[in-house]
Amino acid sequence: HMEKALIHLEDELTKVRAGKASPQMLDSVFVDYYGTSTPLSQVGSVNTPDARTLVIQPWEKSMLIPIEKGITYANLGFNPTNDGTVIRITVPVLTEERRKQLVKQAKDVTEHGKITIRTIRKETNETVKKLIKNGLPEDDGKRAEEKVQVMTDAYIIKMDDVLKHKEKEILTV
Repeated sequence: HMEKALIHLEDELTKVRAGKASPQMLDSVFVDYYGTSTPLSQVGSVNTPDARTLVIQPWEKSMLIPIEKGITYANLGFNPTNDGTVIRITVPVLTEERRKQLVKQAKDVTEHGKITIRTIRKETNETVKKLIKNGLPEDDGKRAEEKVQVMTDAYIIKMDDVLKHKEKEILTV
């Protein structure tokens, strides 16, 4: 469960913009596809020809306007341009103030991950205590709790490392 929490943290941090274009930036965009709210990735391909540009190639030409609207409604701070065949988004350069906000957002996401790890530790220790009541030797229970604490500490360090890497990525101009 702790490994899943770490993977989830890494996924969430890819959604925090780091100044360079990435297709994951548009994961939260939904498009009206013939009356159904559909993820952007299911109505077109998203590519990054360079570090500052996203290009969306819709599967159907009729989807250009709905994709544009979906990007605008997602309120990501992007201004999509439609050239009749593809939609281009130029990712603006981040200001220092915006970079600091993104670092704070990354720290918040990481703190939620750490809370998840601590919750897993608490639930596991409660399970161990129930096993001790049901006949597990107390020494084995104590060893299991110590092992859980070592794992908890290791995963929190891993999360801090992931955060440091993301901070460096955000603050690099």
